Amino acid sequence: MKKFGSAIWNGTIKGGSGIVSTESGVLDKAQYGFKQRFEGEPGTNPEELAGAAHAACFSMALSLQLEQAGMEAEEISTKATVAMDQVEGGFEIKSVHLDLTAKIPGADEAKFKEAAENAKAGCPISKLYKGADITLDAKLA
Repeated sequence: MKKFGSAIWNGTIKGGSGIVSTESGVLDKAQYGFKQRFEGEPGTNPEELAGAAHAACFSMALSLQLEQAGMEAEEISTKATVAMDQVEGGFEIKSVHLDLTAKIPGADEAKFKEAAENAKAGCPISKLYKGADITLDAKLA
């Protein structure tokens, strides 16, 4: 399976701008730039997109883990906060924090926590972040 996203950048790092698109068309020439990435201006940026991808992947992986443990979630809500740090020679994503709240009727909390940890370790996007510290807060609603 192969999926793609694409980006076009024009100009300098601070004065330029870019557009990002996805194969599905969900993002179609969404604008991004230095101010969105580093100065908090509204708009998208690569770290936000990476966080959304991780949250989505983790949520699906958790659904599988829960099913294998005999549970079914009514809702899995995940927020992935991607932390980019300045390091010698540039920037680096050193950590991602997953905040999970799940609504699972009759859930066994220990099995839920185990499923969440398994999903964190097994999700393909988590594996992509090898070397980054991935933390998880998991709670039942």
